[in-house]
Amino acid sequence: MSEKKKKTKTKRSSIGGQAVLEGVMMMGSTCMATAVRDPEGEIQVEARRINRSPKTAKACKIPFVRGIVNMFGSLVRGTGALMRSAEVYGDEEEAGNLEKVLAEKFKINLMSVVSVVSVCLGVALAVALFLVLPNLIVSGLKSLFPSLTGSVWEYIILGVIKLVIYFAYLGIILLLKDIRRLYMYHGAEHKTITCYEKGLELTPENARGCSRLHSRCGTSFLFIVLAINILIISLVNWGLGVAEIESNLLQFLAKLGIEIVLLPVITGVSYEILKFLAKFDNWFVNIFKAPGYFMQKVFTTREPTDDMLEVAIAAFKKALEMDADPDMEETEFVTGGMLTQKLKATKEKFAKKDIDESDAEWIYSLVLDIPRSELTSERIISPAEVKAVKEIVDKRLTGRPLWYIIGDVDFCGCKIKVDERVLIPRPETEQLADIAIKTVEEGDKVLDMCTGSGCIAIAMAKGCAGKHISVTAADVSDAALMVARQNAVDNEAVVHFVQSDLFDGVRGRFNVIVCNPPYIKSSDIHTLQKEVRDYEPRIALDGGDDGLDIYRSIAKVINRYIARGGMLILECGEGQADEILKIFSRRDYAMVIKDLYGVDRFLKIAF
Repeated sequence: MSEKKKKTKTKRSSIGGQAVLEGVMMMGSTCMATAVRDPEGEIQVEARRINRSPKTAKACKIPFVRGIVNMFGSLVRGTGALMRSAEVYGDEEEAGNLEKVLAEKFKINLMSVVSVVSVCLGVALAVALFLVLPNLIVSGLKSLFPSLTGSVWEYIILGVIKLVIYFAYLGIILLLKDIRRLYMYHGAEHKTITCYEKGLELTPENARGCSRLHSRCGTSFLFIVLAINILIISLVNWGLGVAEIESNLLQFLAKLGIEIVLLPVITGVSYEILKFLAKFDNWFVNIFKAPGYFMQKVFTTREPTDDMLEVAIAAFKKALEMDADPDMEETEFVTGGMLTQKLKATKEKFAKKDIDESDAEWIYSLVLDIPRSELTSERIISPAEVKAVKEIVDKRLTGRPLWYIIGDVDFCGCKIKVDERVLIPRPETEQLADIAIKTVEEGDKVLDMCTGSGCIAIAMAKGCAGKHISVTAADVSDAALMVARQNAVDNEAVVHFVQSDLFDGVRGRFNVIVCNPPYIKSSDIHTLQKEVRDYEPRIALDGGDDGLDIYRSIAKVINRYIARGGMLILECGEGQADEILKIFSRRDYAMVIKDLYGVDRFLKIAF
């Protein structure tokens, strides 16, 4: 052992837990944290606050009562954690017919149905095995051996039968591979808690050397419950003279009723005994702990692997952090589920950040590869699909524009890469490109001024391929031209790119000049949406004091670069069309074209 380990001090922890499917749940004083290794090998952690009512919180401090409250709460939360872990490590295959029918017709998630049924069956099995069956066996033995009735042997045999059933149950389920793996995670849970309580750094290496047995284990608690059950039930049945009831049926029902009624009392007493024994560590107390340790060692724990210890440590650390910081936000697993529910939850997240809900629809549409119009049709989405959605959603919540996150946009049938070096093409600019494509004639020379991502130039080169035109694209930004050139290569478009401050680096005359210049007033930049203002290049947005600086610069020299009978096609901001026409007063004629929303958006100016 290292010198560092020798100097560590023992810590006391109230954190307890349980193994779940491919993971561990740790419960702190204010929270529960569940860590699961998903099918991709990544550790997912879900952390929830335990919101107890004032009455429940008070009851948790009352001796004997607190055991009942904590057991019920732990049962509910533990079952929930187990079911949630099953969702994380669920089947990645395509949903079956029944699952699709339940989702599409009845808006029901099959996993939710399975969860409820499983809990009901589990409770029924526990009652049948540990309450009904022992009493039925004893009733049968009394029919064969009447002398047992009312004797001490009746209660001894009842207790022995309960113990045999309990051990047999533990032994039988141990044959299942999944249960053995679950018990390995149970061992990881104990080793992690012990590692912390020894004052060691929480690492797989340190935890590996710790005991997989723990005095506060639920296995020990269940054994105490069983032992107290045998003692109290025997005394109560004897004291009430239940054995003297003549009707076998009534006698059986009386015994069963006593077991059910006294279960809270037995639970409360057992909890206090467990708490008391956990406070001490000496040879005398260890005698009483021995049966629980034996059951843990033989049945309910196995030596974990290091990757299992990593999962347990992740859950424990999260529980510690949540307990230490009341303001820490909850986290949740990435699991599959109903499309409409997942989409609604994402829209609600976006609404809190003032993000348009259409972005949520685009994310699901792109990840699921379905049109946005089909998002209202119910279906099950897999954990892998949800994870892909979450990665994009988390980035979008930072404020970064969606299309920078996606990395490309569809523009006139072309895939255009975009990032912070270029403006994101809008639907209006697509309309501008379409106008330009329809304007171009055979053999024309075309110039795309302020090309940015190159989307207009590329769309024209592709859309007019049969007209044998030549396309030149110019931009003052070298960074933007790098993106534009790559887009041309990716789309197999023949475009000549020139770095130029408007016409400074351009040579020759052109039949068609297209331009989507910056036209936002400088004073209005701060009013733009966060994703536009903080992420898109200001040089592509800021049009000067009145937004018309670039139009004036173009008007001064346009006659040097446009061929006789040529056409200048411009995009402009709302309310700017008339002022721009005044700037281009030296023209043959002009046409104002509205966008899809009825706004005067485009100008065709002939020279």
